[in-house]
Formats: sequence, structure tokens, C-alpha cells
Amino acid sequence: MVLPTALTVAGSDCSGGAGIQADLKTFSANGVFGMSVITSVVAENTSRVISVENMPPKMISDQFDAVFEDIAVNAVKVGMLSDEIRMRVTSEKLAEYSPEFVVIDPVMIAKGGHALMEQDAVDALKRLIIPLAFVLTPNIPEAEAISGMKITNTHEMENAAGIIHELGAKNVIIKGGHLEGENESCDVLFDGCGFYYYSSRRIDTKNTHGTGCTFSSAIAANLAKGKSVCDSVAEAKKYVQTAIEHSLEIGRGHGPTNHFYELYRKGNLL
Repeated sequence: MVLPTALTVAGSDCSGGAGIQADLKTFSANGVFGMSVITSVVAENTSRVISVENMPPKMISDQFDAVFEDIAVNAVKVGMLSDEIRMRVTSEKLAEYSPEFVVIDPVMIAKGGHALMEQDAVDALKRLIIPLAFVLTPNIPEAEAISGMKITNTHEMENAAGIIHELGAKNVIIKGGHLEGENESCDVLFDGCGFYYYSSRRIDTKNTHGTGCTFSSAIAANLAKGKSVCDSVAEAKKYVQTAIEHSLEIGRGHGPTNHFYELYRKGNLL
């Protein structure tokens, strides 16, 4: 049996809800064989980030080589890149191996508010990483930092997506979860020609740790399986909605989503 494959390039979350751990769970839940390049080790839990240790550039480079020299990679998801050094080695290896689908989640801040990207690294992100994106998946604060504009409604999401698209990302989807006062969360996708809208009802839960990682990984998994961008986003949105709706009461802070809810339900494990 040959499974589609996907590689995550991101930080490790020892509490299991976000980062590499969330990505690998998402790949598996969506029928894709997952691999990883760890860029940073993050000591965090559902309440706080304690410390961050960045991987040396050579170790990041060697992990890329170990995967690509041996295994065909159908899609790549890129998450936490804390500084320009990590961005530069990642951009060089992606340019070297040229995977067809690269989904980039520009992780800047952890759920608890701790910065995961150095303040002066945004320019490097725009220069080195965003032009490599087949799909870029910023939330509203990230889209504001990248575009340089304030976003308070759907029309401004569209404008920001256009600005970010001009930086080189082929497809930009801005997640609307941070907009207040709405009963539904609307994500806006811009492919350079038109806009597409993905709405879902808001779920009243604090357990949303790792939702951004999960969403971008689900998009990558669906692209790896040969689905279109629009279908990949729609499937990812549906998957994340279910994972949030059945999120887990684990930890004292923002608990994780339930990556394997459908599997557990079908296996009568719930």
C-alpha cells in the first residue's frame, strides 16, 4: 500500500496539542503518511510557554536531506520559524528540493500570548518564506503584521489578502476567527483571480490549542492527496470544525482539539 506523504517543518510542542505533534496527528487522521523537520523545541503546555530552544541550522538542513534523499514528498507544511536564521536554511532547502505544494502557517504568537517569532523577523518572512508559499494561512493578527494594515471586517480581509498575494504567495487564506461580534467565522481565500469564502458557526470553547497548525496541516494533507486548493481548504475547514466541536478537556488552560474524533467514533472508542 502506498500512502500520500507530507512533511511538517515546525516547532515541537511537548504538550502534544500544537506544532509538530498536531501536524503529524492531522496527517494521520487525513490518511497521509507524516514526516517532520524540527526547527525549534518549545517547552509549553496548555497555559504557557516556558522556554524555546532553536535547532542549529545544520541539524535543520540534515533533517531535510534525510527525508528528501529517501522518500517522495507530496506536500510540505511549514510552521514555526523563529528567526531569520531558521527561515534562511528552510528557504534554501525548499528551493533545493522544490516540492510542488508548500503550505505555510506564519506562526508568530502562541495561544497563551508568548511570541514565537522574533519581532525583526517579519521582513525576513516576507522576503524569504512567503514567496515559496503555494498556500499561506495567516490569522488576522498575522495578516495585519504582514500586510501592514488593520483588519476589522471581511472587506479588509480581502484587501490584506491582495497585498500579501503580491508578496509572492500563490494562494492566501486569511482566517477570520479573531473577528469579534460575529456568530460565524469566515475565512477568505484569494487565488490571485477571485475570492472564496468558508464560513462555519462559532463554537463556545476555550480548547483551541493548535487550531492554526491543524488547519494548515489538513490543507497540506488534502493537497498531497491530489485535491484542488478550494477543495483542500473546504475539507480542512470541516475537519478542524469537528476537532474543535469535540475538543479535549486536557490541561488547565487552552486544551487541544480532538484530531482523531472520527477515528475514535468509528472504532467505538468514545
